[in-house]
Amino acid sequence: MRKSMMKQKIGLVAGRGTYPALVLQGAKDQGVSLAVAAFEGETDPRVAARGQPTHWLRVGQLGGLIGFFKKTGVGVVIFAGQIAPRRLFDLRPDLRALWILSRLKERNAETLFGAVAKELAQEGIKVLPATTFVEDHLAGVGHLAGPRAVRHLTAEIAFGWPLAKAVARLHIGQSVVVRKGTVMAVEGFDGTDATLKRGGKLAGKEAVAIKVTSPAQDMRFDVPVIGPQTILAAAEGQVGTVVVEAKKTLILQLDEVKKLAMQHKVTIWGQAGKVSS
Repeated sequence: MRKSMMKQKIGLVAGRGTYPALVLQGAKDQGVSLAVAAFEGETDPRVAARGQPTHWLRVGQLGGLIGFFKKTGVGVVIFAGQIAPRRLFDLRPDLRALWILSRLKERNAETLFGAVAKELAQEGIKVLPATTFVEDHLAGVGHLAGPRAVRHLTAEIAFGWPLAKAVARLHIGQSVVVRKGTVMAVEGFDGTDATLKRGGKLAGKEAVAIKVTSPAQDMRFDVPVIGPQTILAAAEGQVGTVVVEAKKTLILQLDEVKKLAMQHKVTIWGQAGKVSS
């Protein structure tokens, strides 16, 4: 982060899971405290309590969110952690949120968060990449965890990677499960973990899951993430390898991921750049 931004008060819009805690710890390690906007029914109270200060909101209270940041002098914000997908379709919006919703032709996570970013920009508040303060947790290239890479992995990636990219480009999902040149499952509204379980059970052993970014991925709001739960879902579905996009995928709780990956014999592999068939 540029020094000029470090001088500004930074806000954190905290969703579910451990991701917001990781951002808070990364900021603390750099001597930065964050003002935390937390959401009822979503944000872990233990995470929210680390905000300096913290403000609780309902999902859809855009005016309240902006008001909190303006009051606390926030000039830049970070979005970390998801909001449950069902909540995006069950909003109780305030007047400001209703205004931007009325102008959207499509209502999904991408369009909603994009509209929020524009509203924040109008108030002089810039949205930083969601990887701010956690760059060290981005996946590297090659073998990352679990047993060494299985045979035929290169061929499986060459087959599945462009398909996963196509699915992501169409805003369907960001993961596919393949085995021996056959697609076993495509991610939809149910999310990555459910896709691993579905696809793995259809494929049996040696299934390979591939998780990518979309060409138009907005890294301010939507960073692919894997963690311990991903390993457990892969193990339940008998998925032998999970391939993630290097430098664009966050690995949460890496030590626990490595432990579970070895225990359940799930290989984690980081793939970089374009894949040729």
